Amino acid sequence: MKYIFGPISSRRFGMSLGIDLSPEKKSCNFDCIYCELEKAKKVDIIENPSKVEDVINDVLAGIEKYNFDVITITANGEPTLYPYLDELIDEINKIKKDKKSLILSNSSNIDKPEIQNALKKLDIVKLSLDSVNPKTFKKIDRPLENIKIENIIKGIKEFSKIYEGELIIEILVVKGINDKIEEFKALNEVLKEINPTRVDISTIDRPPAYDVLPVEYERLFELSQEIKNQHIFIASRKNLANKKERFTKEELAKTLSKRPFSESDVENILDDESKKVFYEMLENDMLKEKVVANTKFFTTKGFIFE
Repeated sequence: MKYIFGPISSRRFGMSLGIDLSPEKKSCNFDCIYCELEKAKKVDIIENPSKVEDVINDVLAGIEKYNFDVITITANGEPTLYPYLDELIDEINKIKKDKKSLILSNSSNIDKPEIQNALKKLDIVKLSLDSVNPKTFKKIDRPLENIKIENIIKGIKEFSKIYEGELIIEILVVKGINDKIEEFKALNEVLKEINPTRVDISTIDRPPAYDVLPVEYERLFELSQEIKNQHIFIASRKNLANKKERFTKEELAKTLSKRPFSESDVENILDDESKKVFYEMLENDMLKEKVVANTKFFTTKGFIFE
């Protein structure tokens, strides 16, 4: 099966069966400094694209063979460069049964109406937005010259108005590049208008193509405080070893009313005593649960999202 991989356990989306639309070579219009793929020339097409029929045959075989939650459209690069994406999504929707459909995109083509119309047929759309500052955007994502962050922001805003599925915005933080409070204050203003289903904040998790460094989990949490009134998931494989937070019931209620915690937040942020308080609140029906793109969040009854 040439075009699928996995299933793999995703920190954010559950068990995922991946579709690689460019299995033979990297095909991307970005050259992100944190990319785990080898360096390659930036392109705006996928050469010799596979036939939709061949991809679907592999997906059908995967559905028969494996247990998983999500069919994830990706590429050895950027999947929206695939010229038959609209047709592929239609065919996936015909065969997916109880699985959810997802795409992982760098957002580069989201300002194009044809891409918006294709992606709106998916259950979950993950769009990257590492910075809204043009200089930082160029430094971290290294796009082709014709790709502007202003157009990406405009496209995401337009898409959010027509999309009825789960819209995930991902911010990947690189030490010394987009790890400033000012960056996240600016992101917050844009996210207010997008109003995504969830905001994922992460850092470098695998060896990158360039000599750049991740930030600590504590810094991700600090930066996340600048994103207001959103469901935030801090994606990290590392737990806080020695610095977990102590909350009283009142402090925890106040925090959760402003910023819902995911299950991993509960484990990574709260110390043992605070966890006891949290689970007592949960048991006494003082908190509510909401599943967003296969990730469970906890908040107080008064949180603005219903």
